Amino acid sequence: MNLYVIDTGFFKLDGGAMFGVVPKSIWQHLNPPDANNLCTWAMRCLLVEDGKRLLLIDCGLGNKQSEKFFSYYEPHGEASLLGSLKKHGFSPDDITDVLLTHLHFDHCGGAVVRVDDHHYRPQFRNATYWTHEAHWNNALHPNPREKASFLKENFVPIQENGQLQFAQAGAEIMPKVRVSLANGHTEGMFVTHIHYRDTVVHYVADLMPSAAHIPVPYLMAYDIQPLELMREKAALLEGVAQRNEVLFFEHDRTIACCTVQKTEKGIRQSEVLRLEDI
Repeated sequence: MNLYVIDTGFFKLDGGAMFGVVPKSIWQHLNPPDANNLCTWAMRCLLVEDGKRLLLIDCGLGNKQSEKFFSYYEPHGEASLLGSLKKHGFSPDDITDVLLTHLHFDHCGGAVVRVDDHHYRPQFRNATYWTHEAHWNNALHPNPREKASFLKENFVPIQENGQLQFAQAGAEIMPKVRVSLANGHTEGMFVTHIHYRDTVVHYVADLMPSAAHIPVPYLMAYDIQPLELMREKAALLEGVAQRNEVLFFEHDRTIACCTVQKTEKGIRQSEVLRLEDI
């Protein structure tokens, strides 16, 4: 098995929204904001190669939304989804599986491309796209809190093209790649657990968007069930610390991976890693 970081660029989100009830006097040192209180975040995806299977976990923001839409999030950086795949020697047609942890636009926007003003198609025409059925139904019929995060053009064409499959909690998407369910950020989000070499790499998606979110009370204002999310984080972190496993962060602008350790203040970041270091 080989793992590849797929960088798809950066975007900006309000620092207060990203750190919830944590005071700005604290979080501004974790991710310094600009004059508009916006912090820079990565959109870091992961490619898993195992034999003839190529599994891409999440797809970034994509590029098909309007100029007005992008003005809210200021996407920037030289990296892109297709450019990062090419850097590692792969093309979109090589991808056999796409795991969408959840269907918020910054995680699935790159899954679908615009053909013209009225038509869209899946970016990866040879791939099976995986998500959770309850989450899919919630995205189709969103609650008012999340409605702006679910853009149907990002995912409905996958089903229309016959490429959608649902997985259940505990399912193996491919050998040594298992998903579990988390409901605190959004109902039906997948956390992905990859048995890699002598450890497990946990692709935590928005359970912990960055290393700064490792402390259990550090949540986002976007999270729909904060207390549930705290329970989910605590349970995962306890096991990761005990077994010296690895967290992979989708949105941390500088840290891709780290281990954690128990301290007097709770579980905290330990060693910062690159995939090549594992």
